[in-house]
Amino acid sequence: MTAPLDPRLHAHRPDLADRRLEGRVEAERFVDGAPAHVVMPVADLRRRPSADAPLETQALYGERLRVFEETGEGWCWVQLDKDGYVGWVPTVTLMNGEPPAPTHRIAVRRTLVFPGPDIKRPPMHDLPLGARLHVKGEASDHNATYGLIAPFGAVVVQHMKPATSFETDFVAVAQGFLGVAYLWGGKSALGIDCSGLVQVALDACGILAPRDTDLQMALGEALSEGENPRRGDLVFWRGHVGIMMDETQLLHANAHHMMTAIEPLSEAVSRLEAKGAPVLSIRRLPEVQQG
Repeated sequence: MTAPLDPRLHAHRPDLADRRLEGRVEAERFVDGAPAHVVMPVADLRRRPSADAPLETQALYGERLRVFEETGEGWCWVQLDKDGYVGWVPTVTLMNGEPPAPTHRIAVRRTLVFPGPDIKRPPMHDLPLGARLHVKGEASDHNATYGLIAPFGAVVVQHMKPATSFETDFVAVAQGFLGVAYLWGGKSALGIDCSGLVQVALDACGILAPRDTDLQMALGEALSEGENPRRGDLVFWRGHVGIMMDETQLLHANAHHMMTAIEPLSEAVSRLEAKGAPVLSIRRLPEVQQG
């Protein structure tokens, strides 16, 4: 018997499904998804079309997706292009059609978008690490040089890098989120969770990673029994993941500290074992991913 398709990664419901799944799932009707992209700093993707529904993940500014349904109450049922996640996002966070090809990415934890090339003007909004944007020109004043982004706005150039230029140390990227509040489903400096931290940090290095911990356990190779962890190794529990800073210290966004924190791996292991959650695997990524 064929295993059912993971609903997190395949857009199908009894009444509606992605046309690409026709013949693999049953649904009353199949539709072609319409291209769209995120035009807010983050777009919350929820389990149901309701503001009080659980937050599953977030799509970042510039991220592409496909819309399969739009309700009259301000919600769209979508699938993200990058990691394939399916859920409901507020219609107001999206713009129909493909965005301009990204020329740059935000390379700091958080930056501001000004209405023009002047840091003294009230910023319109912020942008998170990993946001992709199209820079259509530059301008300067006596304070800074700015990238002029599409459709409008200005971002200081020192907070951006070319879209094809990536970091080389994902552990250092993740460490930049120290002290950020823990948010289930979060992927920005305003709130982040354990697997979101791993995904965002790897993305900054040009490495595509799945969203959830059970899917991330396919990354890299498992350490042999008795092999000591080292910097960049991923430690997995059921529903949780952390990043080794070195042989003994663990970096993770977690609900115990309610923030991204560093602590001895032994302390995290003891605390979670006491809750019936032993370590499932420690996995080593290729050298290029460890810095």
